[in-house]
Amino acid sequence: MQEPDRQEEKANAAERSTEEAPRPGFWAVVQSTLAAAIGVQSSRNRERDFQHGNIAAFVTAGIIFTALFIAAVVTVVKLVLAAAGV
Repeated sequence: MQEPDRQEEKANAAERSTEEAPRPGFWAVVQSTLAAAIGVQSSRNRERDFQHGNIAAFVTAGIIFTALFIAAVVTVVKLVLAAAGV
């Protein structure tokens, strides 16, 4: 008879922790963006981002990350071509 009570307590605790979780801050958004970019985002962080995150912050972070990534690739290619004398 105790088993359903324990399951109910766990469910209530999970609901409370979800409701009390703070919105992700700047560094949490950056970390989530980088983790998602390379495919290692934890399910706990992903759930936090979807439940408490601001879509505009993640879209902005994604756009900035993409622009920086493209700039880094272009820079590396230019350096390699310059070193090769092409």
